[in-house]
Amino acid sequence: MATPSDPSNQEAVVRRRNNGPPIKFLLPLIYAPVLPLIRLSLRHKPVLRDRLFTAVLAGAFAHGFYLVYPFLIPRDFRLT
Repeated sequence: MATPSDPSNQEAVVRRRNNGPPIKFLLPLIYAPVLPLIRLSLRHKPVLRDRLFTAVLAGAFAHGFYLVYPFLIPRDFRLT
């Protein structure tokens, strides 16, 4: 029976986890072009345009904070 610290078991876990591109890093490629499209396509509805633009921009900042947050915590206080 393999123990949890067995190196062969850890390699299998790493291989299973590395099966595709990290979507969290590709998300800006989706919402970055959406921002100018919102401004251009909703010119005649300024209230909707501003609210939607603000919501997408807030989501972009929240996503950026989510990506940077692990680096803001000192190593001594991390749980993982």
